[in-house]
Amino acid sequence: MLDVSIDLTIAWAFLLAAAIFIYVALDGFDLGLGILYPFFPEKEDRDLLMNSVAPVWDGNETWLVLGGGGLFAAFPLAYAILMPAVYPLIIAMLLGLVFRGVAFEFRWRTERLKWAWDAAFIGGSTIAVLCQGMILGAILEGIKVEGRAYAGGWYDWLSPFTVVCGVSTVVGYALLGATWLNMKLEGEPQARAKRLAWGFGLATIAAIVVVSAFTPFLDTAYYANWFSWPDVIFTSAVPLLVAALIVALFQTLQREADHWPFLIVLALFLVTFIGLGISMWPYIIPTSVTIFDAAAPQKSQLFMFVGAVVLIPMILAYTAYAYWVFRGKLDPARGYH
Repeated sequence: MLDVSIDLTIAWAFLLAAAIFIYVALDGFDLGLGILYPFFPEKEDRDLLMNSVAPVWDGNETWLVLGGGGLFAAFPLAYAILMPAVYPLIIAMLLGLVFRGVAFEFRWRTERLKWAWDAAFIGGSTIAVLCQGMILGAILEGIKVEGRAYAGGWYDWLSPFTVVCGVSTVVGYALLGATWLNMKLEGEPQARAKRLAWGFGLATIAAIVVVSAFTPFLDTAYYANWFSWPDVIFTSAVPLLVAALIVALFQTLQREADHWPFLIVLALFLVTFIGLGISMWPYIIPTSVTIFDAAAPQKSQLFMFVGAVVLIPMILAYTAYAYWVFRGKLDPARGYH
């Protein structure tokens, strides 16, 4: 019975990690468009940016709901500790997502206030991404726990490291958005997106180096996960893969490839996400609460896991179908709105 419980806990941990990564991969590029919006001041270009994600953007956020709901259901103790620690960031992120979502619809219905909804789209996207990165930074830096409750203050989430993580996430999402536009657009807007991909690609490299350099030294457990023998034989593959993907990204941008830069950036996000998992394992709240400490009772985990096994393939299927239907380059004459 104990072995089954432990296996379910690990399975739920990987399931939530997968949901979070899928959210970052899918919602990352359309949030990135909001960050890139100021670089496309012309109305026609902004309409193109909106149309490139209009059929899929709201479905992308399904995975954020799954990640938050899954955390509450499968690891209730972690949810109870994490939420009070980052409430201001969570509230700001949700407000940013609300303003961004409303801007998607309202900017099509007005001319006089289009500038206001464009500003809401830019601000909502940027704030949401910044908060996501700062939440990650706060978790990595450590959350004060006493007994089974959060023991820190209202502003413990604010530090130089969390700000760096927030800015790094903004830069990374902008790169993802730029490579998405490179894949979906043609002509001068595509050329501009490619130039932005070069700039944000270089900024993303700097962000990866800075965050990766500091993370192992935030806690001895992180350092041990990366550099203890013989684990270092396997963990050394992560920076090597990151370097290889960075070289491949700039090579494909130079060759004027359309799809490969976007796919390579997704792979880059995946490898760095695996690196994050290496740092945190087996903690869900470093370095106070492990996934086993925070897990729900076995029967609850089993009941929810059966439901997840049924629902997640359905979500993946309709998501894949939506992307398949709206594949290819965007036609400016037809569009979607």
